[in-house]
Amino acid sequence: MAGRESTLSGMILSFAPAANLGAAPLMLALLATLAYAAAALPARAPSRLLAPALAVAWWLHAMLLALDVGGWGRAEPGARLGFGPVLSLTVWLVLAVYEVESRFLLLPGVRRVLALHGAAGVLLAWAFPGEVRPTSNSWAPVHWVLGVASYALVGAAVLHATMLDSAERRLRLRGGQPAMPVSDLSPAPAAMGLPLLRLERLTFRFVEAGFGVLTLALVLGVATASQWRWDHKTVFSLLGWAVLAALLAGRRWQGWRGRRATRWLYVGAVLLLLAYVGSRFVFEVLLGRASS
Repeated sequence: MAGRESTLSGMILSFAPAANLGAAPLMLALLATLAYAAAALPARAPSRLLAPALAVAWWLHAMLLALDVGGWGRAEPGARLGFGPVLSLTVWLVLAVYEVESRFLLLPGVRRVLALHGAAGVLLAWAFPGEVRPTSNSWAPVHWVLGVASYALVGAAVLHATMLDSAERRLRLRGGQPAMPVSDLSPAPAAMGLPLLRLERLTFRFVEAGFGVLTLALVLGVATASQWRWDHKTVFSLLGWAVLAALLAGRRWQGWRGRRATRWLYVGAVLLLLAYVGSRFVFEVLLGRASS
């Protein structure tokens, strides 16, 4: 019985994230989570409060990332890395894309989903804070930022692809309509406030941008690596890059559209997620140790 109690105490202490956060980051994490929760209220709530709540949550999340993950004001040099901080930063960047995009396009059905993901990102970074790692060389921060930016751009593409799939599914269920997106000369149905063809183009703009940034991250990683290693991060990153390259090639030369194209996107996104976030989750949570 005593052994079981000591084991339970050790587990609680090992997952006590409050010890890893100062008072200011902890307060920011709580406030950001509450703001995201307010932004995730149903659409019947007063709409004039929902958009400002999401914007406030986004800014609080930004300050939290700067203080706790970026290390601003922390005596110990280096950024805090781990699957929790990286997921939190990725979600924040996707929200940044939404905040810019919503100024030009109506995306009413996306707010609640992003608010819930934002709250989850803050809580994950708080529960699994990772570890502070000093930079190995001057190019390491650039490589890391490019990698996370590619995650965010591909994540934005996945978000738009799910909207595209949902719109096409509703179109098929209506019957008597084509299952695939209609031609540019035909009237396109609306999806989340966007014409279907416009949403499709926007989805693959994000795929192209994410692929370009991922390519830069991989080239920089190869050019600055002191020793090449075929580890899980390298293999999954290259596999994800290859799937996205095949998707863009298939769309350009074979005309891939609809569910065939989005399935390739989902596979590429999962591979990229496994490249860093998945491997760090295995090491930090399942194995209980830091990865190399």
